[in-house]
Amino acid sequence: MATYLDFENGIKQIDEDISNAKIKGDSHAVEILEKNLEKEISKTYKNLSEYQKLQLARHPDRPYALDYIRALLRDSYEIHGDRNFADDAAIVCYIGYLGSRKVVVIGEQKGRGTKNKIKRNFGMPHPEGYRKALRIAKMAEKFNLPILFLIDTPGAYPGIAAEERGQSEAIAKNLFELSRLNTKSVAVVIGEGGSGGALAIGVSDRVAMMRYSVFSVISPEGCAAILWNDPSKQENATKAMKITSEDLLHLKLIDAIVDEPLVGAHRDKENAAKALGNYFLKSLDELDKLTNEERMNKRYERITSIGAYEER
Repeated sequence: MATYLDFENGIKQIDEDISNAKIKGDSHAVEILEKNLEKEISKTYKNLSEYQKLQLARHPDRPYALDYIRALLRDSYEIHGDRNFADDAAIVCYIGYLGSRKVVVIGEQKGRGTKNKIKRNFGMPHPEGYRKALRIAKMAEKFNLPILFLIDTPGAYPGIAAEERGQSEAIAKNLFELSRLNTKSVAVVIGEGGSGGALAIGVSDRVAMMRYSVFSVISPEGCAAILWNDPSKQENATKAMKITSEDLLHLKLIDAIVDEPLVGAHRDKENAAKALGNYFLKSLDELDKLTNEERMNKRYERITSIGAYEER
């Protein structure tokens, strides 16, 4: 059963009317209602606020990393464990074929349903998850395989056990090692990119965001709690923080926006997966034209340009 957000009530009503018309066998009414649905969708999604985009990024029906992996890869298999402590289910790593290219995909997985969410720790990796991601990235480097990073986490797990096992060190090491990893890499925020938990698999040759994803240094709720001592002001915080794909592209913090369907990836998973796959393959084609030295220099330039400012 589809989940509708508050601002999608108009869409929900027309969807219900279409279902009732189909039950009655009224094809003429269905045709009219489907046209009305297109107009309602266009009106709703072309005027989204920053907070509504945040809601879409967190939509429970939105495709997660495994949804994209299963839609895009063939002859794939999963690689487990950090060979040090455990296999963190919040990070998934696959090798397989995308089109004619053998690739590695490393993603953060939130999970669906209570049991699976607990298994995946709600998409919040432990340090062993980041160490697994780095191990697989190093393997991709060894065999000269391109990497697709899929970012989707509210943040790294902040629990005591994670800190005891070196959460901050694991994130810092990934930032350092991935910045100099000698293989082609592309990172895409597919839902929620939260703080260091997202950055730990977000250092690459190209960084992009799905249209309705967000990328932030802290959650809007956390920001509102710190600035105004009132988490309910998350809508104000979302607008002030500039965390949408359009904002971050304008600020030159990302390279591109993957144009998912207007209705959102949660309502059209197939075309969202196609858009993501096409962007990845197009990026690889562009990176193929560069020498290793040129590609590494460009990566260094994009990383060091972040945070630049002008004095006035």
